[in-house]
Amino acid sequence: MLGGRRGRETSRGLAPSTSAPWTWTPPAATTRCGSSTPSSRCAAARVDQLWHNYIHMEELLGAVANARWLFERWMGWRPDIAAWNSYIKFELRYGEVERARAIYQRLVAEHPRPDTFIRYAKFEMEHGGTEQARRVYERASELLVDDEDAELLFVAFAEFEENRPEVERVRAIYKYALDRVPKGKADDLYRKFLAFEKRFGDREGIEDAVVSKQRFQYEDEVRKNPLNYDSWFDYIRLEESAGNKDRIRDVYERAIANVPPAQEKRYWQRYIYLWINYALYEELDAQDMERTREVYRAYLKLIPHKKFTFAKLWLMAAQFEIRQKNIKAARRILGNAIGMTPKGEIIQRVH
Repeated sequence: MLGGRRGRETSRGLAPSTSAPWTWTPPAATTRCGSSTPSSRCAAARVDQLWHNYIHMEELLGAVANARWLFERWMGWRPDIAAWNSYIKFELRYGEVERARAIYQRLVAEHPRPDTFIRYAKFEMEHGGTEQARRVYERASELLVDDEDAELLFVAFAEFEENRPEVERVRAIYKYALDRVPKGKADDLYRKFLAFEKRFGDREGIEDAVVSKQRFQYEDEVRKNPLNYDSWFDYIRLEESAGNKDRIRDVYERAIANVPPAQEKRYWQRYIYLWINYALYEELDAQDMERTREVYRAYLKLIPHKKFTFAKLWLMAAQFEIRQKNIKAARRILGNAIGMTPKGEIIQRVH
């Protein structure tokens, strides 16, 4: 009968102690599961409790090696994070820092989540030092930038650097995160960045933080309603005031991508000014004439001229070519316009 029990326990992933007779029997009910608890979770909780009890017994008997062996068997079943944390605490009780570090490395590979990396970094800060902890955060920042809880990681990383204090590192972390974390999941990140700049930043830094906050608000607005062109105009003005060409162009490109769903002129009358402003920005501010030409060509190609057109756009494109002393191109644009606009409208505007 003893052999039968031994076989049954071994088949469940448990093994008898090599230093003590097999006399322990797990309790009949170690976890309370109500009617609302899913059966799979209930079963997993009971199994975890069995492992805990078995390992605890071996520790009480002083059989540390046996307990460690059981932990390894348990980890082989890919348990939840709590089980891994138990294993780490076990090793630290016996002063086995290197063993605990190795377990953390396995934990973040098995459960690559912000909370596991944060716990690992705190461990390294206590037992390894600043550089080791920083390496953990840096690795996590690259690996988990698209994680739905990435905000937690970047806030923890920034707070870690602020406690050093490494002001420029903190600023770089916040800016890196704000460029990558989805705007709808970065509320706390923005608040903490603004608070940080108020504590450590100069006037320029504070203004940058304020712009970042406004950028977040506009991102939220256009995410909720991409066809709200007024929000796009406000967002563009914000970026133009900040002066970053790449950001300005990015917002223009995203804005013009939201083409009115109906081919009726009244729906396009606000939209076309996104294109007009884009062309004027490229010509007057960026002073990139080839990009300006590409903008004019793109919007003239986009408009459904068979249903309606805008004489103003044709005329602006032609006037641009005249300013570039490209008379041939201007004539070609005006010739096309005469064929696509109401009779006499282009001629009246020219005169």
